[in-house]
Amino acid sequence: MEYLINFPSLGRETLRDLKKGVDSSFKDFSRSYGEGIENFFDPLLQFLVFFEKLLINSPWLIIIGIIAFLTWKASQKLSLVFGTILAFIIIGLFGMWEDTMSTLAIISVATLLCLLIGTPFGILMAKSNRVSLVMSPVLDTMQTIPTFVYLIPIIMLLGIGKVPGLIAVCIYAIPPIVRLTNLGIREVNAKLIEAGKALGVSKFVILYKIEFPLALPSIMTGVNQTIMMSLSMVVIASMIGVSGLGVPILRSISNQYLALGVMNGLAIVALAIIFDRISQHYARRMQKHKDVMKK
Repeated sequence: MEYLINFPSLGRETLRDLKKGVDSSFKDFSRSYGEGIENFFDPLLQFLVFFEKLLINSPWLIIIGIIAFLTWKASQKLSLVFGTILAFIIIGLFGMWEDTMSTLAIISVATLLCLLIGTPFGILMAKSNRVSLVMSPVLDTMQTIPTFVYLIPIIMLLGIGKVPGLIAVCIYAIPPIVRLTNLGIREVNAKLIEAGKALGVSKFVILYKIEFPLALPSIMTGVNQTIMMSLSMVVIASMIGVSGLGVPILRSISNQYLALGVMNGLAIVALAIIFDRISQHYARRMQKHKDVMKK
């Protein structure tokens, strides 16, 4: 009866030896290859530092002008452009400009990395059911595993700094772009693909000229979700050495500074709303283009 009540386990000594074996193996791996991995990510660190300094040291009028121009090109909405300008002016007036530029730098680089890595994997998943079968549980794990769990090996390998924070952000934020790229390409009308094949068009040209443009609205939704998830990681990334709006929030938690935490939290919310509206409007424009192509 006791056997039925108490679930059988490996035993304390066996579990302890197993855990020690895993820990010692990873420590040996980090000692042997940690420096090489750091050197591999060094160009990424240099680019991130350069981009952050560029945003911080550039005149605020130029930065706001560029952001307003990009907002207009993406949305074609004057109300959104004025709202974006007003939001950044308020952020600057409340003394959060430099932290906002640091956050903008890491979010931009993280989104770019997610696009460069996630889009090809999404295409592979759409083209191969086997790849999709393998990748799906991996993406599920990346989305559900607690952030602090995968921070442990990252910090053991790379220490505290910008690159570990950037990697942590990418791990958390990359699944949406992979999934929605896969979904968008799978939803492309098969008749259009067959027509391209009948004309003797190569697979690459079909992908580039037919599938990818028609899947763009779905991909843009993935970009939207990737940006939102990246912004949600700002505070956690600040715990491992990433500068930005998360640092004052972390300080406000430690010292119980309500106003400081609320102001910087609202700045993150403002960035999230701006990016969300821009990507949504762009996706809608792409959807109209998709509907025209279908007709």
